[in-house]
Amino acid sequence: MKGLVKFARGEGHLEIREIADPRAGEQEVVIQVKAAGICGSDLHIYKDDVPWPLAIPVVIGHEFSGVIAEVGNGVHGLQNGDRVTAETAFEVCGDCVLCRTGRYNLCAARHGIGYLHHGAFADKVVVPATRIHRLPDTLSFVDAALLEPLACVVHGVIESTVIEPGDWVLVSGVGAIGLLAAQVARTRGGKVILTCLLRDEMRAKTARTLGFDTIITADKELLYDRIAEVVGPDGVDVVIECSGSTEAVAAGLRVVKRGGCYLQMGLLGRPATIDIDQIGFKELRVSGSSGQRWTAWRRAISLLASNMVQTHPLISDILSLEDWHKGFTKALAKEALKVVLVPGERNP
Repeated sequence: MKGLVKFARGEGHLEIREIADPRAGEQEVVIQVKAAGICGSDLHIYKDDVPWPLAIPVVIGHEFSGVIAEVGNGVHGLQNGDRVTAETAFEVCGDCVLCRTGRYNLCAARHGIGYLHHGAFADKVVVPATRIHRLPDTLSFVDAALLEPLACVVHGVIESTVIEPGDWVLVSGVGAIGLLAAQVARTRGGKVILTCLLRDEMRAKTARTLGFDTIITADKELLYDRIAEVVGPDGVDVVIECSGSTEAVAAGLRVVKRGGCYLQMGLLGRPATIDIDQIGFKELRVSGSSGQRWTAWRRAISLLASNMVQTHPLISDILSLEDWHKGFTKALAKEALKVVLVPGERNP
């Protein structure tokens, strides 16, 4: 079969290669990949500045959907032809306090697909049966390929912070994570304000099609003044930082109200200098978010299937796996919002 392989360290060093078809081991399944999304971490793998270890050579990609093609021994309740998606944690220790309390996304021994195990930018991928989630028939494979980032957002916005109905919620960034976070915050009753930059015109337009009309252009308008106009002088109840910008972090800590919540979802990729005293002076409830777990996946599937959250408007490009370089180039240049790759000639 064909797979997009990171074959050496350093920038680039990605190519389509012929590799052996995977076989299902004990309590594993093989999934025929129908659609797979390019994640920001895949771009970091391309640039070779990803902070996690890689098992070179490795097929990358971890946001995907497909159909079960083989079921291994010891697997119950799954069969060939099932429409599915899968969590990214291929292996966790199962013994640490985090695993035992359902927080296996934080297990220090966690091995993910697309990093230490072959991933989903391929015709097929093998995953543990315990990580499988069935897809409702109403969801297309392309739309369902974004369930992994949606599950990450659900974990952050619902499981890692608190949004009460009527809360003002500032979401910084109008990339895929920001637009998913805005939608999830809205399902909790939050009144959402988005921030973007002048260069984000295409993404801001997508935000408006999703029903978000209050969008502040941070490099054109004075954020603090605009927040005061919309919300009042006390500031917003919740900040969800999705841009990975040092400036956005500083601005978020400034505009969140005293006693409010601040959630860091974006990754800066470098140390940053911030006014950490704001956390103490304001008695902020600060949280982070890393990956996702079973509960977040179930919620994400429910939200997408019920149309309370939409992923399709975020998909700007659907390309064949062979056109991966075009997709990566557009994503790196921010000329695309979300790129989905489709192996072979199969109809997504």
